[in-house]
Amino acid sequence: MIDLRNRCWSWTASVLTTASLLVLPGATSATEQAQQRQQGRNANQGAKQQAREEKVDCRAANQQTNSACRRDKRDTKQDGRQEKRDIKY
Repeated sequence: MIDLRNRCWSWTASVLTTASLLVLPGATSATEQAQQRQQGRNANQGAKQQAREEKVDCRAANQQTNSACRRDKRDTKQDGRQEKRDIKY
């Protein structure tokens, strides 16, 4: 009877060990993905803020037409989006 209990505990321990080893790589991967998403968000938000500031400066300096200032803003935001894509892959 004791031998049967020992086998049962041994089997249970091995199953739990195997299961925990299978779960750990998935948790690590999820953490890396979360960090990449956060870095991508930060890059995107930074580009948006930079684009706003550039447009305000452009309009204040009155160096270009309003449409040219908008185009510069769009280009800056697009660069931020590309940086976000580069971070994720």
